[in-house]
Amino acid sequence: MKILVINGPNINMLGIREPQHYGKETYKDLIEKIEKHCEEKNIEVKTYQSNHEGDLVDEIQNAYGNFDGIVINPGAYTHTSIAILDAVKSVYIPTVEVHISKVEEREDFRQISYIRLGCVKTITGHGTDGYLEAIDFLSEGR
Repeated sequence: MKILVINGPNINMLGIREPQHYGKETYKDLIEKIEKHCEEKNIEVKTYQSNHEGDLVDEIQNAYGNFDGIVINPGAYTHTSIAILDAVKSVYIPTVEVHISKVEEREDFRQISYIRLGCVKTITGHGTDGYLEAIDFLSEGR
């Protein structure tokens, strides 16, 4: 099992950015948590983060034929990017949308998720453990 974990804009600022929503874990802590979890489950994992929409699209496209599942937190692109949605729909790889905060209880604009239309599951409000839940969901064959 090979899983690609993609993080969009500002996720690299975890631990600094709005800790009341995103907690105090850093991005480095998140990556270490994911890698340890995957090692224990014998899952090959690649993590990727970019603040640039086209780079995220390229990474999704490059996953075609190389990964069995994608976990994605598109950050603010959740609410704006049809390009990321189209990329996910193009590769036919089961994808889980993850959000650290409970977006459904936040600002009105955060209620729109384009990426959700291409995902098999959405996990919100479980902190960084949501990534582990998504990995487990994909690795257990949904």
